Amino acid sequence: MGDNLEKGQDYEQKAEKKLGGWGLFGSKYDDAADLFERAANCYKLAKSWDKAGATYIKLANCHVKLESKHEAAGAFVDAAHSYKKVNISEAVSCLDQAVNLFCEIGRITMAAKYLKEIAELYESEQNIEQAIVYYEKSADFYENEEGTTSANQCKTKVAQFASQLEQYQKAIEIYEDIGRQSLNNNLLKYGVRGHLLNAGICQLCKGDVVAITNALERYQDMDPTFGGTREYKLLANIAAAMDEEDVTKFTEVIKEFDSMSPLDPLKTTLLLRVKEKLKAKELEEDDLT
Repeated sequence: MGDNLEKGQDYEQKAEKKLGGWGLFGSKYDDAADLFERAANCYKLAKSWDKAGATYIKLANCHVKLESKHEAAGAFVDAAHSYKKVNISEAVSCLDQAVNLFCEIGRITMAAKYLKEIAELYESEQNIEQAIVYYEKSADFYENEEGTTSANQCKTKVAQFASQLEQYQKAIEIYEDIGRQSLNNNLLKYGVRGHLLNAGICQLCKGDVVAITNALERYQDMDPTFGGTREYKLLANIAAAMDEEDVTKFTEVIKEFDSMSPLDPLKTTLLLRVKEKLKAKELEEDDLT
């Protein structure tokens, strides 16, 4: 490991010397780029991630000077993947620069891929607001390139985070939109009931029984098979329990569904919010009698 660190430093010094010396414009940046790449690889082998990241940035700058934008973008990605292990904000900065370069050369799908990676980095840091921003950007880019499946994956993430942040209307619109699109695709239409269930749970979180009932009618119009699904019955039975302000019935309905189709943690969290509101309302009613 120590050997690799020393080799890396040696290559890096030689590269800096090339840049500082005389020589034809193109050739000195070409030669320096080759040495910076070797240095960065040695630093990676030595697990010196900061040094590897910084050296890949120097490599990227050489490619920019040579107007090799694709290579420069790739070097910024390599820098980000080194920084990822030690410095998330530097990793994000490098990926942002890679995205800009990929956009300049019309590689929109590549730009979308790395916007999504930035979103995932923010998600790993629990920075949900920024994760939303970058998942939305990535979804837009994928849609421009007809990458519907990838776009929908990013949109689903946005909807999940929006519901966590109690931005229920935003989440509802995304889930309904994905559900509507999926109906026309033979591979995706089996997922429609899941999207409508997610939208329906967000409707429940808003607490308006009339709006929930109207939404369920709309979902049946959208997908005539939805009315016969367990997902529809779950939403309709919860809406009825809410209308009757019956916490026991609410709990039984969810328990029965969960025993056959286990609810994921987000759905469980959202339904607990609905239950808490229902319990509070029931206590209010008790206090008044």
